[in-house]
Amino acid sequence: MEKPLAGLLPLYLKLYDETLPDLRKDTEDFLDTIVSAIEKQDIKVARGRICTLKEEFEEEIKKMSELGVCALVTLHLAYSPSLESAGALASTDLPLIVFDTTPDFEFGPGFSSSRIMNNHGIHGVQDMCNLLIRNNKKFEIVAGHYSVPDVMRKLASKIKSAYLASDFKNNRIGRIGGPFKGMGDFQVENCFLKEKYGIEIIEASAEEISHYMPAYTDKAVAEEIYENKTIFKDGGISEECHANAARASLAVRQWLKKEKLTGFTINFSALSSSSGLITMPFLEADKAMARGIGYAGEGDTITSALNSTLLKIADDSSFAEMFCPDWKNNSIFLSHMGEINLKSAAEKPVLAEKKLPFIALENPAIASARFKPGRAQLANLAPAGGGSFNFIVAEIIIEEAKNDSFKDTIRGWFKPRNMDVADFLKEFSRHGGTHHSVITYGGHKEVIADFGRMMQWSVIEL
Repeated sequence: MEKPLAGLLPLYLKLYDETLPDLRKDTEDFLDTIVSAIEKQDIKVARGRICTLKEEFEEEIKKMSELGVCALVTLHLAYSPSLESAGALASTDLPLIVFDTTPDFEFGPGFSSSRIMNNHGIHGVQDMCNLLIRNNKKFEIVAGHYSVPDVMRKLASKIKSAYLASDFKNNRIGRIGGPFKGMGDFQVENCFLKEKYGIEIIEASAEEISHYMPAYTDKAVAEEIYENKTIFKDGGISEECHANAARASLAVRQWLKKEKLTGFTINFSALSSSSGLITMPFLEADKAMARGIGYAGEGDTITSALNSTLLKIADDSSFAEMFCPDWKNNSIFLSHMGEINLKSAAEKPVLAEKKLPFIALENPAIASARFKPGRAQLANLAPAGGGSFNFIVAEIIIEEAKNDSFKDTIRGWFKPRNMDVADFLKEFSRHGGTHHSVITYGGHKEVIADFGRMMQWSVIEL
């Protein structure tokens, strides 16, 4: 994940400059300390000037927006009257994170009373937050002393969540084959995604894809085949099938590059000899995710965009589907026809030719692999009606498979971390979870859930 850029907005009171001019030096030193503490969390900081009056807040927030910060972090250096800042803060589209901290860790009965003016910013926070709520401005808040590691970790987590929210709104998703006919759970109109989030959906024509299809004799096809032989184990594949897969991969890759796409989706059911593709490009889906390009099957643009964004925080995030419950062993079987992020595979995938009756093209090459074991999150973005979304985030443990008899398919088994399978499936469907999800490895639940809240989705944590 690249370092997010956060805008730090310091708040102060004009009266103190007029009556207590010496206090300004102390507050500037404190500001320096906070900038350094945030930067130690792998966050870049755009340091704003200390603002006291309405005009200053308006100018500084505008400047922060133009710099492309992912969020505004407010820092009360002292009391600051809310009517000076609230209007500008409420009108910005930038996510807002309130950092409620002070210079001194201790302020007990035996502490020096001379430090009151340095440490009374909390009632400025209270004044401002009340006005933000009354102005319907959503905000996140982190309270505590900056010297406490968990406080800075929480602040960094909020900033990273804001970075993901900013990234999601910049997605540009390509689709081949349109939406899957009759499959309604993840379908959202392109115009809605554009108007609501700024997400562009690029529909590919058969003519465009065929334009990028290289000849069998093209040098790039031979190079692609050679690379595949180093990435995959040979599970039995003809030269013709491998060449077809390489050509299809290269065609899609060129389209991704030309359109500057952050993710894509393919509806296999709409592909035919007139689609511009000679075979289903499963391998490019695998390799694209490993390069950081989002993917989802069956024309699912919203899960492709979600995958694209979560790849920024974990490069082994993968499109996945829950297929079958294992009631006896309290686990759920993950699978799909032929797509997995190669970085989420437990071992070198096995490349084989498969005959699939569902696809009216030449036999595809499919890389079969097992999801690697470990701690992960399952994230699901579910349309909930009225232009709203439910965002389901679940902590899971992907298991080490024993006596694995599913060698020729994408597979994995996970246990929900906080409940049994029956309750998990009940709650997942009670909140409208779709049958397409993203698996993200590591301990990112807090960041992912906060990202959903910053998107103003209804976040359900399982």
